[in-house]
Amino acid sequence: MRSKMIAAIGSIALCTTLAACGGNSAGGSDGEYPSEDLDWTIAFGPGGGNDIMARTMVDIIQQYEMYPENIQLTNREGGSGATGWGYLFNQDGSGYAISTTSGSFITTPLQADTGWTYEDFTPVGLFATDDALFVVPGDSEFNTWEDWVEHAKGADDKVVLGGISTVNVDFILHAKIAEAAGYEFEYVPFNEEGQMQTALFSGALDAMVSNTGSILGQIEAAEVKPLLFTGPERLEVLPDVPTGEEKGIADLPAMPRGMILPPDAPQEAQDWWISTMKEVVETPEWQEYIESQHLVENILWGEDFMGFLDETATEFETVLDEAGAL
Repeated sequence: MRSKMIAAIGSIALCTTLAACGGNSAGGSDGEYPSEDLDWTIAFGPGGGNDIMARTMVDIIQQYEMYPENIQLTNREGGSGATGWGYLFNQDGSGYAISTTSGSFITTPLQADTGWTYEDFTPVGLFATDDALFVVPGDSEFNTWEDWVEHAKGADDKVVLGGISTVNVDFILHAKIAEAAGYEFEYVPFNEEGQMQTALFSGALDAMVSNTGSILGQIEAAEVKPLLFTGPERLEVLPDVPTGEEKGIADLPAMPRGMILPPDAPQEAQDWWISTMKEVVETPEWQEYIESQHLVENILWGEDFMGFLDETATEFETVLDEAGAL
């Protein structure tokens, strides 16, 4: 009888040990995910579309108490996103590091030896695509798209244009627009929106492209003047600004807004984030964000998101190759 009791106690102890040791491949200590603080990387500086989306997501997650531990948001800008996503890449196997994506997530590895590509990461989801506005300083002499094109084609020197990242959606937009309109340009890349706007206001740039949500406040304050919208339809908030398609400029790309985990993140972490983000995108706060930032909601999960990245990468590489940027 005594030996049976000892065996039973030993069996219970063994089961308890196995549950404690093997219940959480994502790194938590209580056998459930999530159970640790989260390290959230924003690969660009404050104020841009990537930063706004990430902070909106975290606000919603915290408001609805979806994540049980602390979330640490850090802007790790530099190298057209290479610094931030490189940091995430080095968290291989972790379920407690995360980041949001933009076009640079695809294009930066095409242009620089980052040591990683989009294919290395664990996909969570695509949430929206983000079109842009082509703007000039508010006190500019140009009032229409035709005014700008006439100036750019007749300028003695190449016009100087700005965008986020060295080779990104912003550069692709400038390249496609300039080719269709018939002018040449010099491109100046920036790591964050504030720097680029300062360059425009100081006269260092002739024009720039920016996501609607990032630049609308400056438009309303008459600090910048919008001449063209890259989306398929005119914005309700800016009904007088023509689209690229109206001006004969077709197939202008949009910025993909998504979420990723490090390479080889635990399956339970990926599943948890997909399930949680499905709740986030149904909240009224998220819908308000989509509307206020003038995004096009485009939702894909897991491998469907990876398939979207594959198609977009092929398209971007073709355009950049034709433009001589690679």
